[in-house]
Amino acid sequence: MDLSNIIAVSGRPGLFEIKAQTRSGVVATSLIDGKRITTNANAQISVIGDIQVYCIGEEISLTTVFEKILTYESGAATRLSPKSAAVELEAYFFEILDNYDEERVYPSDIKKIMQWYNLLLSKKLIETPKPKKPKAKKTTNEDKETSED
Repeated sequence: MDLSNIIAVSGRPGLFEIKAQTRSGVVATSLIDGKRITTNANAQISVIGDIQVYCIGEEISLTTVFEKILTYESGAATRLSPKSAAVELEAYFFEILDNYDEERVYPSDIKKIMQWYNLLLSKKLIETPKPKKPKAKKTTNEDKETSED
């Protein structure tokens, strides 16, 4: 899952795909409505692949969290609405990531993560990895056991 060209822009809803870089910012397209935006040097831009989620003792990348949600939901959208009560959001997130830091990850963060996951899933930017077919093992004379009794 490569989310290196997907960004979040402070003050703007949703996620954006970078189309070009300028001297003072980026040109991006909204994943929600497809509108193009340009940002200036003052805009706070976060690349989704660089965002970390606080966990006890470590930080986990947001892409790893998305993979865990994808596995938990079996490739479907979240079964809980991002607009659910804070207690429900925390319980849901705890099922996915049992060691997240409850004091530093707020319900608003969980809500945003769930919204972003559902958006990326709807745009087919994240998907369940295809199971790899096991390679057929070639047999050689060394592999065959010969029993001479």
